[in-house]
Parts: sequence; C-alpha cells; structure tokens
Amino acid sequence: MSETDDPGPKAGNVEVPEGLVAAVAGLVDTGAVPLGAYTIAELTVVDAVVDFLAARPSDEVLAEAVRSLSARQLLVPGTGEDRIQVRGDLGIAVAFQRRARMVLDARIAGARSGEPWRMLVLPQPEQLCLIVRIDALGVHELSLHTLDETLQMVADWLPQGPLAPPDSAVEADAVLAAAQRSALLTATHYTAVGSAEVAGESTDLVLASRDGKLHAFVRDPADPTHLVAKAGRGRSPRDAVAALLDRQPTGHGGTPR
Repeated sequence: MSETDDPGPKAGNVEVPEGLVAAVAGLVDTGAVPLGAYTIAELTVVDAVVDFLAARPSDEVLAEAVRSLSARQLLVPGTGEDRIQVRGDLGIAVAFQRRARMVLDARIAGARSGEPWRMLVLPQPEQLCLIVRIDALGVHELSLHTLDETLQMVADWLPQGPLAPPDSAVEADAVLAAAQRSALLTATHYTAVGSAEVAGESTDLVLASRDGKLHAFVRDPADPTHLVAKAGRGRSPRDAVAALLDRQPTGHGGTPR
C-alpha cells in the first residue's frame, strides 16, 4: 500500500499510560482541565470518539491525522507489537472517554458567532464530566469539569426564558420554525463491544425560545416521529440537563420541579 493508503493504528491497539484517571480526577475539583482541540480524524485515530455519533473519516484523512499526532509527539510506540501509546492531554481524553457509558449530545440552532453549535457531555463515575465542544469548522475542544460546572455551562448555552406552560394545542413545528434559538438534546446509554460503542436506550428533549418563552417538547410515545409539549411541571434548563444525565448535582442548582 502507499503511504496514504494506510489509515494507521487500529483503535484496539491504542493504549494510554496507567494512573492517568486517578491523577487527573483530583485536579478537576480545583478548576476546569482543558485537554486541547483536535479534528474528528485525530480523535478517531486514537478511539476518542463515540462511534455512533460521527461518520468515520476516509483512510487518507486518518493517515494524515496519524502523521500530525506523531509529529506533535502525541502518538509514540506502545508496549507491544503494532501498539501505540497516546500521550499528553489527548491521552487523558482517551482515558476518560473509555470509561463513559452514556453521552448527552446537544445541538443548537441559532448559535452565535464564536460559540459551539454542538456539545457532547460524557459523565464519569465521579462527579465530573468530559465535555467536547464542536464549532462550525469541526474543531473539537475537549475539557474536564465538575458536574455542577458542567450543568451550568450547558444550561447557559441552551435557549433561555421563563418556562411556557404545557399546552397540547401548541404545535412543535410552528414553535421551532419561529424560534430565535432551539436545541435538541439526546441522552444515550451505550455498551462497549471491544473498541466499538453500541447505542442503547435514548431520550430526547427539544427546547425552543419564542416570544420570550421557553418551550419544551418530547417525543410522542405513540408516534416517536412526532413532538408533543412536555407534560407536567417544567424544569429549568439546568435541571433538565441533570435529569437527562441521571445525575444529582452537589451544588445549589435549584430544586427540580
């Protein structure tokens, strides 16, 4: 094969230094831990992507990503034949991504210049989360945050406004078409089969701000292709994110309603 025909190391051959998780988890309580910015190809090469959330880049693009990471000394030979080790901040990201078994995929319509249009949140067994912020150029910015900081960060980014009372007569399509800002949040539990992630049960929530009110919609159990107003007393965006992540924040974030 030519140099560009070889996509580089396979995901199952990637290893990270031992002890990374314990060493880094304790730092998150003192402040956010930035882990750098990467392309989707670079993250795919080291298996730092939840498989069902992104299409696999071409082999030529992956081969270029291997060369880029190697030149930056983020990929070095591993402990066995055909194995590589991921170093630096990228190694930390890989270690935490592999521990997650749930992801919150949040996408915004109406994003402002300079802010991400998509966020991935991967909660950890500790009260912390790995966050991936994706901008319009496809740059993936990774960082670790406490759960409380994560909830506030995502909530501040979501559509805002006082909660509109549930109304079965309100048409979701009409609200979304006129919304100044809207978001689709999908929480998915998954399992790992080797180095591949397999999606399991998922839950969707749609938020939309229109005329100063925040509307919430969920999928109709009788017809999942149709959105209906969320029944019951509404939750603030922060509490809604906490519920989707199935996590109870430790700090003061408002009482769930």
